[in-house]
Amino acid sequence: MAGTLAIDLGSTTTVVAWQEERGTPTLLHLPPYSGGHPPLVPSLLWLSHPGHLHPLIGRQVLEAGLADSAGPGLCRDFKRWIGVPQVGSAPGEPSSPMAWLSPEEAGAILLRRLWEALPEELEPSRLILTAPVDTYGGYRRWLQQVSQSLPVAEIALVDEPTAAAIGCGLAPGSKVLVVDFGGGTLDLSLVALEGGEGRSAPVAQLLRFAGRDLTQSGQRLRTAKVMGKAGVPLGGRDLDRWIAGALCPGQPLSGELLAAAEALKCALSTEEEAYQIVTVPAGAPVELQLSRSGFEQLLQEQGLATVMEELLEAMGAAARRHGLDLSELDAVLPVGGSSRIPWLRRLLQEALPGVPLRDDRPVEAIAMGALSLTPGVQIKDVLSRGVSLRFWDQRSRCHLWHSLFQSGQLWPTPQPLELVLACSEEDQSALELVLGEPMPQERAEVVFENGVPVIRSRQDGSAPVRPWSETPLRLELFPPGGAGVDRVRLSFSINGRAELEMEGVDLLTGIPLPKLVLGTVR
Repeated sequence: MAGTLAIDLGSTTTVVAWQEERGTPTLLHLPPYSGGHPPLVPSLLWLSHPGHLHPLIGRQVLEAGLADSAGPGLCRDFKRWIGVPQVGSAPGEPSSPMAWLSPEEAGAILLRRLWEALPEELEPSRLILTAPVDTYGGYRRWLQQVSQSLPVAEIALVDEPTAAAIGCGLAPGSKVLVVDFGGGTLDLSLVALEGGEGRSAPVAQLLRFAGRDLTQSGQRLRTAKVMGKAGVPLGGRDLDRWIAGALCPGQPLSGELLAAAEALKCALSTEEEAYQIVTVPAGAPVELQLSRSGFEQLLQEQGLATVMEELLEAMGAAARRHGLDLSELDAVLPVGGSSRIPWLRRLLQEALPGVPLRDDRPVEAIAMGALSLTPGVQIKDVLSRGVSLRFWDQRSRCHLWHSLFQSGQLWPTPQPLELVLACSEEDQSALELVLGEPMPQERAEVVFENGVPVIRSRQDGSAPVRPWSETPLRLELFPPGGAGVDRVRLSFSINGRAELEMEGVDLLTGIPLPKLVLGTVR
């Protein structure tokens, strides 16, 4: 079965999602590395010695009781360091002198093992991975190297906040507070998604297509704009230690005890009471019992509420710097396994009343959103040149160009781009649509002054646009429009034949405009 594979490599857990041709996205269970419901792969590796060719992966590390072992053989939390320059380290030196594998090596082994564990009947034609916004560039370079050995024709990358928001059904252009509560960290990010009114919707960035390397194709890095970020090195594993310490004071925090504490924590997300039986060292089996109210009291006593208040204050300050109030957000998006804790959801709702809490997919939202950010199996190619629309700018009193679709845009487009156009003069009887092709941007241009070639630097975004040779389309207006008054809403898209299509509506009369093919893109 041909289809698309999405891998959300997380600091604590990794999610693998699959969508076959014209099928429904689903999460994959990859034994022996994954487990639970939904199926998750713990982001863990364990080596018995340096150069170990067959290390334990994911669930195998947990079942062997090695998840909290000390020493250089355990690799965990490596995802956050992939693509991050190691200050004071020589090239190729591990992030920690105690680690046998660098973060990049550990991530590469995990990805390859997951690929090898795919069911034989699955034949991925596209692989999509997610990356943190703050390490996007370095992560992309690492992914290019790792993917060389993977037999897949298309590889794409998307930033995590965008994938999470799209996976939860939020619209392009939304402003979102992402609360990522994973196993090792609690991170809050205030982000504005790509797209929205008059801007192209977000898409995954293609790194390889039909076997061709697209890293030099001129694609612009399209990531969510981070307006603020704050976090603490506190995660679900620390909550497990709090539970174990409270229920078994004085006992060593063995792997079995921590696993039982984690099971209690997970059960209390849906139940009011939870029970586990565990054998403590040199003792008889002990029944552990914890209520949701007792768990929430423990979180209060440990100061988690104070931490959350400080992080939200930092996000509020960041929002004000951008002329925004947190109450104006389109959504709060909890992601990560520990975000399922009811206490956290309630705290967020009380702190941000009126802001929708989109918590229906806290674990799989990023992987599912990554699948949504490519147009399925209908993709034919990417645009080698973009398409722009000329418009009259009232402030500068001259014609400017607005980008509709940029170089590197996937087509067919997954959803139309909408624009609202106004008239530039009183009693205007028609709007003229002039389309053009942006020329390749260069850092410098050669001009002639008195017959002598002179090199001048050109600012980003000032590259010229060559109008299409076709006669501009005239949209007749009846009755005529007024200067500066919004008159038509237009939707542009690129179909499977690489044709630029347009439809719309007259905002004054409410009459739909006929669907038209404006030309062929390339």
